[in-house]
Amino acid sequence: MNYPIPFAAVFSLLFGWSMLATSCKNDLASIQKVFPPESLNVEEIRNFEMLYSDSAKVRVRIKGPVMWRHLDEKNPRQEFPEGIEVEFFDAYFRVTSRLTSRYAVRFEGENKIIVRDSVVWTGQNNEQLETEELIWEEQAKKVYTNRFVVVRRNEEIIWGHGFESDQDFSRSRVKAIEGRIKVEDLPGKEPE
Repeated sequence: MNYPIPFAAVFSLLFGWSMLATSCKNDLASIQKVFPPESLNVEEIRNFEMLYSDSAKVRVRIKGPVMWRHLDEKNPRQEFPEGIEVEFFDAYFRVTSRLTSRYAVRFEGENKIIVRDSVVWTGQNNEQLETEELIWEEQAKKVYTNRFVVVRRNEEIIWGHGFESDQDFSRSRVKAIEGRIKVEDLPGKEPE
C-alpha cells in the first residue's frame, strides 16, 4: 500500500533543508573570530618535560604546566606562559642548581632564553639569586640581566642593578653593588 505524502509535509521538508543549507554558511571574518590566523601556527603542550643533553649526558631538565610552540617561520619560539622549573645536572646526574620563573620564552633562531616574573635561581652552598628578568644566551654560554637583583649567600645579602655569569653560575658578578657582606677579620687587628 502506498500512502500519498501530503503537500504540506513535502513543503516543510524542503523549507527545512533550505534553511539548514543557508544557515551553515560562514564568512571569513566570523571564522577568524573563533580561530585567529596566529593561533593556527601554535602547538600547545600541557604538563611537559624536556631534557637537554651534552655528550650523551643529561644536563638540563625543563618542566612546566603549559608550553606554546610558535611555528612561525620568521620567529620560531617556545613560550611558557604559566612558568617553568629548570634543573641543571652535573656529569653524574646530580642537581647542581634550580631556576624557576612565572614566564619564559625561548627564541630558537637566536638561541636565547628570557625568564621573567619572580625569577629565582638556587645553587649549591645555599646561594640564591632573585630578579624579575634573566637572559641566557646559549651560544655565548652567559647569563645576565640589567634589572635589580638580590643575591643571598649564607650570612650575606647583596643587591644591585645588573648581574653577569657563566651559564653554570660558577663565575658571577653583581653590578652597582650594595648590601650586607661578611668580611673576615684582618690579621693583626683586634675585632671591635
